[in-house]
Amino acid sequence: MDRKVFFKTCGLACLGATVFPVLLQGCSSVKILSANIVGSDLVVHVSDFDNSKGNQNDFRKYIILQNDQLQYPLCVYRFSENEYSALWMRCTHQGTELQVFGDKLQCPAHGSEFSTKGQVQNGPADQPLRTFPVTKVNDQLIISLK
Repeated sequence: MDRKVFFKTCGLACLGATVFPVLLQGCSSVKILSANIVGSDLVVHVSDFDNSKGNQNDFRKYIILQNDQLQYPLCVYRFSENEYSALWMRCTHQGTELQVFGDKLQCPAHGSEFSTKGQVQNGPADQPLRTFPVTKVNDQLIISLK
């Protein structure tokens, strides 16, 4: 094997070994759930945000909720024990399903970006995302779909 090719191959292998675990760790915190619809509400347990490891109490920043009756999933962000936002993952520009990247939702079609509260951060979209009221009742979140 040529020396230059050898060093290039080793460098790429080292880079992959460094980056791959970080990517896997980022994916492990994403939780996609099938949520139940009761009447006109989507119901989910607060414990679904739990991401505790051992003695550390840790919470996911968001979860993604799916239901066969919904055309698009919902992304529910957790800001504190009592503050949540539920966003319809449909881009307001042309209706493409959004992808979640931590603190933003992004449209894969044209690059529109939305905040955790559904506000447009980057166009071409010019309308905020549809949001749904979230009420915490005991250990459940009730998301009104009306």
